[in-house]
Amino acid sequence: MVQFLDPDGRLNDHPEFGGFSSGTGAERLKALYRDMYLIRRFDQEATALQRQGQLALWVPLTGQEAAQIGSGRALQAQDYVFPTYREHGVALTRGVRLSEMLRLFRGITNGGWDPRENNFHLYTLVLAAQALHAVGYAMGLQRDQAADPTLAPAASVAYFGDGASSEGDVHEAMVFAASFNAPVVFFCQNNHWAISVPSSVQTRVPLAQRAEGYGFPGIRVDGNDVVAVEAVTNWALEHARSGKGPVLIEAFTYRMSAHTTADDPTKYRLSREEEDWHPRDPLARLEKHLRTTGKAGDAFFDELTKEAKAMAVELRRDVQAMQPPGLEERFNTVYAEPHPLVQEELQAWRDYEAGFIGEEETS
Repeated sequence: MVQFLDPDGRLNDHPEFGGFSSGTGAERLKALYRDMYLIRRFDQEATALQRQGQLALWVPLTGQEAAQIGSGRALQAQDYVFPTYREHGVALTRGVRLSEMLRLFRGITNGGWDPRENNFHLYTLVLAAQALHAVGYAMGLQRDQAADPTLAPAASVAYFGDGASSEGDVHEAMVFAASFNAPVVFFCQNNHWAISVPSSVQTRVPLAQRAEGYGFPGIRVDGNDVVAVEAVTNWALEHARSGKGPVLIEAFTYRMSAHTTADDPTKYRLSREEEDWHPRDPLARLEKHLRTTGKAGDAFFDELTKEAKAMAVELRRDVQAMQPPGLEERFNTVYAEPHPLVQEELQAWRDYEAGFIGEEETS
């Protein structure tokens, strides 16, 4: 398993991937820590909003910040991301506004942001479907670049979890990716639990080894080490963009909270297991490194705490100001173009509503 930063905060080089790190200087590491800290604070605030009835559902990411921030910061502008429904950290690195991510979970839209603005696709709630979308998009990139060699080389990235790796869609996506040598990176966040099913039930070998069966590289990386994740993702993206084909990354991490706010992990796993993972927390290990090496002190962490608090206040204000669309608008946005059956249903609703006009005056 590729690792640069160990749980004690010691930073080491890696002979194979060291050249793909974006740097371990103070400013670079502080920037990565800031991303992880802010997205964890965002996650905490979103969870609180759901508990208070402001969101219909929330999908926490606590524990997986390094896997998402490290991989997200390795992306280039021309790359395209196909997320599941938990990639809030990747969305942050792509410039998606945090409040926009909550529009879907508030139930007022089917999306929340324009994926063309940030090359970050809408969340995919159908398990593993995004793997097929990513491969199809990568095959399109392949053809665009063949037609116009002046285009910047690009790749697509499919994010999915260990549970989704058992879906047929992932298998089919990898078959097509290998067959067409598509420029796609499969990024699996192995957080050990597919809702209530442990990864040990789903696979008897490391998930990264599955890539060998399709004929392309597979790498297991410490998913709680943001430096290692960024370096490995840089390597994989360069591999894909340069025409060498797909790569599978298995980010070995842990879901520290519930699968969603509708889930109770105490029903299927022991608290001792979660406690065993606390020392490997991605934020704690980078903070140890920053403090022990003198790359950051109290002033940096205090200022970040203030920034996160202000972000949370703004986020809450934005969410509470969100208004649901009218029912007529819901009819008009079922399809991109007007549809006669939908218009017929809309007129039936209008007629039904009209039947109540004046009822208060006569009652």
